[in-house]
Amino acid sequence: MTPSSSVAVCLWYDSNAEEAARFYTSLLPNSAILSVSPVMVTFTLDGVPFQALNGGPQFKPTEAASISVTTKDQQETDYLWSALTADGGEEGQCAWLKDRFGVSWQIVPQILSKLLGSPDRQAANRAMQAMLQMSKIDIETLESAFKGA
Repeated sequence: MTPSSSVAVCLWYDSNAEEAARFYTSLLPNSAILSVSPVMVTFTLDGVPFQALNGGPQFKPTEAASISVTTKDQQETDYLWSALTADGGEEGQCAWLKDRFGVSWQIVPQILSKLLGSPDRQAANRAMQAMLQMSKIDIETLESAFKGA
């Protein structure tokens, strides 16, 4: 497998790029390690090309960049959230988290954009207010808020 794009996201790690890439590719379908060297690991996440660089301790990940995954349902949301926050990861607000490597992720159920983008602005606002109270997104709670229940 080779990426079909000349563009890839490059993530900076101190010295554990391969460990991170192997962890990430184990979580998402259509993902694979493409090459490993002492300095760089190339891989795909659901077909999107990434590079992981063993660059040393000079730079740390920040929330200024994140990996965003759209999930199909609560089961997939829960699975990814649990895996990514395990072993030292941190929950954030409104679908954001940091994994144990310090990389920020957004785990966003696909229904969220439908609810927030609804032409019924009052219902969309109720869903938005519910989301703002969440860490991991709870689809049932969002849908109830949207319906005004």
